[in-house]
Amino acid sequence: MEKKSYPLADVYRLLEPGPVVLVSTRSRDRANIMTMSWHTMIEFEPPLVGCVISNRNYTFDILNETRECVINIPTVALAEKVVGCGNSSGREVDKFEKFGFTPVAASCIKAPIIDECYASLECRLVDVEMVAKYNLFILEVVKAWIDPAQTHPQTIHHQGKGSFMVAGETIHLPSGMK
Repeated sequence: MEKKSYPLADVYRLLEPGPVVLVSTRSRDRANIMTMSWHTMIEFEPPLVGCVISNRNYTFDILNETRECVINIPTVALAEKVVGCGNSSGREVDKFEKFGFTPVAASCIKAPIIDECYASLECRLVDVEMVAKYNLFILEVVKAWIDPAQTHPQTIHHQGKGSFMVAGETIHLPSGMK
């Protein structure tokens, strides 16, 4: 196979780590939602998640102030609303109202769960060492919720420039992990 050079500015399109998520936060004034695809698991127990949130985003300021958020995992049924949230700013619009999402009280934090998402992870900010330099927040999941009725949720995965892949077939292979 002959390979060709690939633009460095597009490398992120090859390595997008997981499903697009909706990060919900609550400031003193109101709740907000941000669409995010730059996240990764860092540790199993306690579950730690690394999230890159630009310092230009409204959520960056709220997360720095409140030190908590919910990572909500939507399915493909919500794809248009997810993209809409990503293409608008919480500084200018109430995204819960505009996109018809239902905020539900979380059990451990003040930020709301998005009821329409099939899974929600209540998180606390535990490490800010890399925020100033890389906009990288380290979050600890303190409570996790999932809709048991959705046994094979179809998540969406950002591939850049308006392209998304929908999670598809699941295969099972032998694993040494217990």
